[in-house]
Amino acid sequence: MAAVGVIGLATVLAGCDRDASVDGPKGSSSASSATGTSAATAAPSAALAKFYNQKLTWEDCETGGSKCASLKVPIDYAKPEGGTVNIAVLKSPAKGDKKGSLVVNPGGPGGSGVDYAAAADYVVSDKVRKAYDVVGFDPRGVQRSAPITCLDDQQLDGYLGADPSPDDKAEEAAFMKGAKGFGDACKTKAGPLLGHVSTVEAAKDMDVLRAALGEPRLDYLGKSYGTFLGSTYADQFPTRVGKFVLDGVVAPDLTNTEMNKGQAEGFERATRAYVKDCVANGSCPLGSTQAAGEQKIRDFLKQVDATPIPVTNDDKVTRLTEGWASMGIAAAMYDQGSWGQLTTALQNAFNGDGNALMGLANTYAERDSSGSYSGNIMQAINAVNCLDRQGSADTASYEKDQAAFAKTAPTFGPMLAWGTAICGSWPVKATGAPKKITAAGSDPILVIGTTRDPATPYEWSQRLAAMLQNGRLITYDGDGHTAYRRSNACVDNAVDAYLLQGKDPGKNVKC
Repeated sequence: MAAVGVIGLATVLAGCDRDASVDGPKGSSSASSATGTSAATAAPSAALAKFYNQKLTWEDCETGGSKCASLKVPIDYAKPEGGTVNIAVLKSPAKGDKKGSLVVNPGGPGGSGVDYAAAADYVVSDKVRKAYDVVGFDPRGVQRSAPITCLDDQQLDGYLGADPSPDDKAEEAAFMKGAKGFGDACKTKAGPLLGHVSTVEAAKDMDVLRAALGEPRLDYLGKSYGTFLGSTYADQFPTRVGKFVLDGVVAPDLTNTEMNKGQAEGFERATRAYVKDCVANGSCPLGSTQAAGEQKIRDFLKQVDATPIPVTNDDKVTRLTEGWASMGIAAAMYDQGSWGQLTTALQNAFNGDGNALMGLANTYAERDSSGSYSGNIMQAINAVNCLDRQGSADTASYEKDQAAFAKTAPTFGPMLAWGTAICGSWPVKATGAPKKITAAGSDPILVIGTTRDPATPYEWSQRLAAMLQNGRLITYDGDGHTAYRRSNACVDNAVDAYLLQGKDPGKNVKC
């Protein structure tokens, strides 16, 4: 499975159905220059002034009541006179007296901020919806913003369905060969943008967007990987941080090993909570005890590794492999509302029917049963992650991690130990590295952590809140990925009061 492959909203709605590409958007309006300089548009350097002075030209999107525009940014901020990328932007206008613009990001890396902002009625509360234009953008390399697509749909099916937990040297070699092949395909197809889709560069784009929106400070809601994007922005532009909400944290100082281990333990924790609930409800197909249920899931994954089971309602995938099965189980951990669906899917799979579990995996991968992918998250995620952190090609280190992770996360540890191995042979050298971020001089930043979050473990939220000079931690004792607008009024009320009234919730709020 991909590392930090997370989306903050289960149902992602369609926004601007438009393509944007390097050196020119297709079917969308370009940003035009505005004269003069204000506090909002002041550029970090004279060479970037032409980007910071842009004025967005809004047009009706093809669906819904949203507005769409295109933002031009340099491919390489060190060479702003060179090539450019057009960033797709969507605005869901405020329903009442406008207070400002709230930029949102759902996670990934590779999630569509355009689609997320189009779903503004679900992303934020009615009160916030009335006061803010909710604005999202597809980061460089994502979906409508010069998307990085390395494999065709059939090749991606093969990659995602491959064995994620190699058991011997031959399987390790096959795993690493597949990872290298993915990177080589990206090098061939992505062009110069492949070396410029880092989180640091996306954060710089977000500041250009802030200026184009005419906002002196950035108000921001980021979930999952969107928290890493947010903290990276706060590191670069601390005095331009406005109301910042970071929900379901990816701590910026995590090493690859720490990230893999944390996710393995997070998904294990969530799986234990799911099995406990299944057993408590009675008639659980996993067995009558929690220990038996957890073991049955592990035994099932070993079974489909050896003998995949049939899938009959998918046009392309005919067998549920360990790769697809583990992805389907993981997908249900993001929202406890999916636990019943997982129970049914597992019951069917135990009886030799892989359709329902494949359906859950499709949801995770943004794929439909025709074999088509609606976005490029499963490809862009690697391009971004491998620029943000240098990987290792040392299979011995992954073998060691695999054995160590299995002790605390026996279900997910063996596969997530290899989660960042693709970066070991990535064709572009990493430009980022783990880094502590204090955002010194910023206003208070809200950090939200869910105690049994599978993809972004609670400990990561604690870690960032303690790291930030003005961090504020909201703890939600619950299940699922992220907390705001999911299931808890205590969290929602604290966030709304902060966004609308500037109310500081205090250092440590328990919900």
